[in-house]
Amino acid sequence: MADIHRLPDRQADPEKITINLGHVDLGRIDLLVREGVYANRTDFIRTAIRAQLREETETVERSIARHQLELGLFDLTREALEAVVAQGEALHLKVLGLARIASDVSPELAVRAIGSIQVLGALQAPKDVKAALKDRIT
Repeated sequence: MADIHRLPDRQADPEKITINLGHVDLGRIDLLVREGVYANRTDFIRTAIRAQLREETETVERSIARHQLELGLFDLTREALEAVVAQGEALHLKVLGLARIASDVSPELAVRAIGSIQVLGALQAPKDVKAALKDRIT
């Protein structure tokens, strides 16, 4: 895949999510926090999510293989995308994690180098690049 850099896990900033919880569930979480089982609500929620993901590891791994997803954090640099274009190729990326397109990548270069991009997780790119790729992002 050209010279696309896979980064070590946890090198990117975390993504924020919003969830809605019922009052009783929220109260139960607060009780566990007050009892010192968890440092705060966020600690509880992260722990619960990680436990569920561990429980579903086999299902996730089968799905990654079936959909041919690249797992991790990927940086798409201007130099790497220029190399793809120079080779007369186009990238068709499937990423589970984070894909970042560098701030010095022009919309024109992105369109020439990226045939399609599917990200389960997050795609970080300049607004004009995202706009140029909107019909290629799934």
